Amino acid sequence: MKVLICNAPYSFSYQGMPEPVVGDDDVLIKVTAVGICGTDIHAYAGNQPFFEYPRVLGHEVSGRITSIGSQVKNYQVGQRVALVPYLSCGQCEACKSGKTNCCETLSVLGVHQDGGFAEFLAVPESNVLSVADSVDDISAALIEPFAISAHAVRRAQIQANDDVLVVGAGPIGLGAAAIALADGANVVVADTSMERRQHIEKRLNLPTVDPLNQNIEDFFHGRLPLVVIDATGNQKAMSNAVNFIRHGGRIVFVGLFKGNLEINDPDFHKKETTMLGSRNATYEDFAKVQRLMAEGKLSAEMMLTHQFHFDELAEVYEEKIIRNTALLKSVILFDKT
Repeated sequence: MKVLICNAPYSFSYQGMPEPVVGDDDVLIKVTAVGICGTDIHAYAGNQPFFEYPRVLGHEVSGRITSIGSQVKNYQVGQRVALVPYLSCGQCEACKSGKTNCCETLSVLGVHQDGGFAEFLAVPESNVLSVADSVDDISAALIEPFAISAHAVRRAQIQANDDVLVVGAGPIGLGAAAIALADGANVVVADTSMERRQHIEKRLNLPTVDPLNQNIEDFFHGRLPLVVIDATGNQKAMSNAVNFIRHGGRIVFVGLFKGNLEINDPDFHKKETTMLGSRNATYEDFAKVQRLMAEGKLSAEMMLTHQFHFDELAEVYEEKIIRNTALLKSVILFDKT
């Protein structure tokens, strides 16, 4: 099979490798589409922490099963699936409490182990999700980033008609806004970029606010929102989040940065703020996203701006992905057989 390997920062090469060996509990996926994540961009540029080279990138994967192990019970050859790329131990206290997303020894395909920039990928059957016929291959590849958004929304305990401000209109913020909207919340998206605000208004038909030049209260009938989901990963924005919630409100940080977060303690306490972190996603979140896609409430078109072919990826990666300021979300396509 053909594989694209990141050998070192700014170094890609195609190599021929044997197809993966399928274990008793594994399924072999012929990869159809792979989303490009910020992690893939940072790894290529040498900015991804806890990362080792060489590595086959790619963890946002959809495809079709071509072979199954002898103990596989829930999947069949020919079935379309999306990858759940988080390999958890199942034994630590986090796993035993259902928080497999923050397993103490979590390993992520495409980050800590080789991933989906390859024609075939073998994974345990517990790490795939069946995809409805109405969900196209590209949307199926983007279930993973939408699932991260879904997990943040679930952490926020959003109810119908709650006022929700999503800060940051990148892919994860966009997904959080779309899923909170599907759950019946009143959603506004904040971003300093006019282009990203216009994208949200066009693709999601949601109101947007420039937090540097407009008052948040004006978009929630004169009051602050109950929930803020911050997807910026920006220290200044995250430190300011407590100023965006009403008294008794909740903050969920799904974006992160390397460093210390500083929040004014009197403001935090007087509002009796609930502050939560959100990491990765669980199978439940993946299943919810797949269902919302099948119902037509989520789609790749919400975030997708660029498509590339696997065979050209190494040649265009730096110019058209790393340095492309117009890119919001891109997907790699493989030939179908």
